[in-house]
Amino acid sequence: MAKIENGRKSADSRSIRTISSSHMDDESSLGSDSEINGFTNDRHTDKYGFIGGAQQYSEESAQDVPPEVLRQREVKWLDMLSNWDKWMVKRHKKVRLRCQKGIPPSLRGRAWLYLSGGKVKREQNRGKFEELDSQAGDPKELDVIEKDLHRQFPFHEMFVSRGGHGQQDLFRVLKAYTLYRPEEGYCQAQAPIAAVLLMHMPAEDAFWGLVQICEKYLPGYYSAGLEAIQLDGEILYALTRRVSPLVYRHLEKHKMEPILYMTEWFMCAFSRTLPWASVLRVWDMFLCDGVKIIFRVGLVLLKCMLGTREKLKACQGQYETMELLRAIEPRYMQEGFLVREVLEVPVSERDVEREHHVQLKRWRKNRGELHCKSPPRMHGARAIMASEPPSRQDLRQNPTIIVESPLPPPQPTPQLKKGEKSKEEKSKKKGSMKKAPTVMEIPNPYPLAGDPQRDPQLPLRDPQLPLRDPQLPLRDPQLPLRDPVPTLRNSTVQQPLVNDTPLPNTPEDSPPPHQPTLNDQSLLTVSPLQKSTQSLSSIEADQDTYL
Repeated sequence: MAKIENGRKSADSRSIRTISSSHMDDESSLGSDSEINGFTNDRHTDKYGFIGGAQQYSEESAQDVPPEVLRQREVKWLDMLSNWDKWMVKRHKKVRLRCQKGIPPSLRGRAWLYLSGGKVKREQNRGKFEELDSQAGDPKELDVIEKDLHRQFPFHEMFVSRGGHGQQDLFRVLKAYTLYRPEEGYCQAQAPIAAVLLMHMPAEDAFWGLVQICEKYLPGYYSAGLEAIQLDGEILYALTRRVSPLVYRHLEKHKMEPILYMTEWFMCAFSRTLPWASVLRVWDMFLCDGVKIIFRVGLVLLKCMLGTREKLKACQGQYETMELLRAIEPRYMQEGFLVREVLEVPVSERDVEREHHVQLKRWRKNRGELHCKSPPRMHGARAIMASEPPSRQDLRQNPTIIVESPLPPPQPTPQLKKGEKSKEEKSKKKGSMKKAPTVMEIPNPYPLAGDPQRDPQLPLRDPQLPLRDPQLPLRDPQLPLRDPVPTLRNSTVQQPLVNDTPLPNTPEDSPPPHQPTLNDQSLLTVSPLQKSTQSLSSIEADQDTYL
């Protein structure tokens, strides 16, 4: 029957075990099986990859986020992932809040790997997955795994085809775990956990994520005897008594053992119960805060379905109660409603641990010691990081896309002989020895008539003399800047005063009266500013000047 069920005559439905693992590298995750089988032509695929089924996307079950909000969240998450150790140590509350709001879809796989500690585990065990993948494995375990492959999310495009890319990777991950923990072996509830991880990350990352969930978050859940899940069922039963006494009395009245209704919830982390949008939000919080989120979700569903007397009237026995819990109303599983209710449930890590010790003591009293010694449970990402402190190298992000630089390769520097200097040093030394360029002094193109004619061979001034006598003021403060009384054309020009002495009269061959000429003696006693003031005041009488 196994050959008939798992091995068809068609080429795309070959047995997984006959496919060489050497051809199952990372390229096996490229594309979708629905495209290979031609399903995209006649079926609609939602944004999560489902082509049908109860978990397909619908506007009623999901809560869409505007694109601009997603872009902002992506920037924040990229910053956190780049400095993960600092954020987890100093700002863990902010990380928790952002997980409660929902991880951006584009970064969810990477964030899950960091939250669970799978990134550090992978870096510390490089080459381990390839080593396990190359081994044959136990034939009995492989046969059971192969039978379960087509049952995992059959309406998802990644697992819709027998022997397709998704099922190949799922087989590799589950087989590697049986070799990694041979004493634990394979449990059917591990398949949906691994499948959810494979939807968001490559096979090697999904393997280490599965290892962390089985060893840190839900230790002992998948061991023989299922003692850990039974113990957590008693913890859920005790927490129900505190959170919802009405539900607790109803379950106690009809002798409803927790193992009857919570096994699939807890072992599959609600991945096969809730709409997919709600599954992703629950996993965001679960990988951040630990198993208390799973307890809270279970308490919310019990309270919503059995929390009122009107609903309990329809459940007169154990069978009716089980049927009601198997068909949870969609409004209670809606993403926004469920997340709000989960965050309001008053159950903390301390409450779970306290009840765990109580139930463990009762278990030992009634049934004896546990047969499976599982490691202690870690409550969330912060506890996992504290138990195994990572290094900066373990948290370093490896780029998935590498673009070659278009710049030409650098030219090798020539070897110099002893005492020889490079061209850069020589040019630098020559540049430092150059003299500063001399500034040419350009004569005034508009000289005044009173300016003396100078010999062009002589310098403009004696460089040894100062520009002016520092003891003399710039101008006489008693004199106005100009004659306040305007003069008319052809009127007598008033002679300006220099040190209270009128200037001498101009000779007949001197320029017109409106351009007086100063003698050499006056140039020695008049400052440049006074000279310019007198010239302006003397020529203001004539309005036809070049000014």
